[in-house]
Amino acid sequence: MTKKQTKQILRIVLLFGTIASMFFVPWILVKMWLTPLPNSVQEQVDKAISYGFDGIIVYVDKSGKPPAFYAAGWHDRNNKLPANPKALFKIASIGKLYDAVAVTKLVSDKRLSLDKPLAFYFPELEGRIENAERITLRMMVQHRSGIPNLTDTPNFWTDPPKNSNEGLERILDLPANFAPDEKYEYSNTNYLLISKIIEKVLGYSKFQYIKEEVLIPLGLKNTFSSIHDVNIDDVMSGYYEGVDEDIKTIDYGSMLATAEEVGIFVRALNHGSLLDAGEQELYSSIYKYNHSGLVPGYQSIAKYHQDIDAVVVQFTNTTDFDGYNWSISEITYNRIVKILRRKNSNF
Repeated sequence: MTKKQTKQILRIVLLFGTIASMFFVPWILVKMWLTPLPNSVQEQVDKAISYGFDGIIVYVDKSGKPPAFYAAGWHDRNNKLPANPKALFKIASIGKLYDAVAVTKLVSDKRLSLDKPLAFYFPELEGRIENAERITLRMMVQHRSGIPNLTDTPNFWTDPPKNSNEGLERILDLPANFAPDEKYEYSNTNYLLISKIIEKVLGYSKFQYIKEEVLIPLGLKNTFSSIHDVNIDDVMSGYYEGVDEDIKTIDYGSMLATAEEVGIFVRALNHGSLLDAGEQELYSSIYKYNHSGLVPGYQSIAKYHQDIDAVVVQFTNTTDFDGYNWSISEITYNRIVKILRRKNSNF
């Protein structure tokens, strides 16, 4: 099946999926809530496959212990390759944590200002993005801009933009969802614009800056800007219910990384070893420390749990139109954390 045919099938599934989901009761979620916790993380990871995931990876970094890697299911079901806990994965919106760190460092260096408006950085967007003269960089970082979300525009997932300029075109001249700073509403357009602002100030790619300021200092060599920068065989396959084809080659603009490298980054961000004291205070004022991510075929959760001093990263490579897989992913993640807490209390 060609990539074009795959996109056409995705379009049909997305169109009719929501209607179909109205007729099904998520008894699987009830069952998961009621099922007693297993004795080990690996047992819970294995159980996730029976709930509809093609593959799952879990990384646990608990203070005082060597990092632990867990996996089940398929890395590539067509070629019968088992899940590899060190595979690359599309981390989607987890990438916003890296962007927020970049903004923090550039603001600290006085190369960016959180209180300058979008129109200051891009005067040509005044009149094309409503309130561009009032929307500040801080509002965009915090999803308080009111700028429409480009991933909610028609056919975004079945016909993704080829680059950031094409993505931006999809929201130009649309009315604002609300007045600047009036409320919170998650919008991927905010971070597309943030990336463009960073690159305008730097004069080179945002990812190169992240590499210099974040990845190299942390010794991370398996974090990448896009699928075009990696050996595609190293990427865990992604699947969408109703589509037989592996969709990992479709580019939705996501960073890629191993679970281990996401975990190392999240611990450094939470523990203060990535930012100096002034930067840490600034970061805390503008963004959060944990994140999840979702693009077709890929779901990710990365959090630091202070009560047990552990970072837990979970990747699942199957998504659906009704959101059940996301709920199953979250329940699986929460059960894994409960298992770790239980083990922690036994010491």
